Amino acid sequence: MFDNLDFDVIRRSLPYLFLDGMSFTLMLTGLSALGGLVFGTLIALMRLSGYKLLGRVAGLYVDFMRSLPLVLVIFWFYFLVPYIGQWLTGAARPIRVGAFTSSLVTFIMFEAAYFSEIMRAGIQSISKGQPAAASALGLTYSQSMRYIVLPQAFRNMLPVLLTQTIVLFQDTSLVYVLSIPDFLGAASKVAQRDGRLVEMYLFAAAVYFVISCVASYGVRRLQARIAIVR
Repeated sequence: MFDNLDFDVIRRSLPYLFLDGMSFTLMLTGLSALGGLVFGTLIALMRLSGYKLLGRVAGLYVDFMRSLPLVLVIFWFYFLVPYIGQWLTGAARPIRVGAFTSSLVTFIMFEAAYFSEIMRAGIQSISKGQPAAASALGLTYSQSMRYIVLPQAFRNMLPVLLTQTIVLFQDTSLVYVLSIPDFLGAASKVAQRDGRLVEMYLFAAAVYFVISCVASYGVRRLQARIAIVR
């Protein structure tokens, strides 16, 4: 079975796979994680605010996003965003939006729902006495959140946030359906070109496995260190 395998195709394709494919995957993961964290924190603050309408809107958004398959959301944004742009700008035709932009918007919007729940748990883990003490010292609600609550919540939830980022790294392979040359897309192109599907897909699976395992080990070490500091 393995006599006909040619793993030399992997060596020949390494520059394309990593310089183009993996660099794109890591860039998409980083930008999506950063945007999702910022947007998710805002959603968490909306849910914890004293305004019921804001809390309900944020809750509906989180429930809606978490109820949909990610690949469906990717297709949805890819085909819908041009028409949304046309409606907002009043253009005569749909606004052309590239696959990268639509996929980035998709991951930010989708991951924000998950990051918001993580940050909400982190904010709620902070003792209520600390915001009360900040208010007694004359700090406003926004200052209390910015300087006291959010830094501690972020630190407490950092291992969970990084774990969700690892999941995001794996999920970015779904942009393959939009023919974006991420790592899996690059591996697939080489596989189709050289007729070496088994070798390339085995290699892609091994790379995702190794990176995810190493990152997970780093998260566990970080979690242990945070627990010692506490």
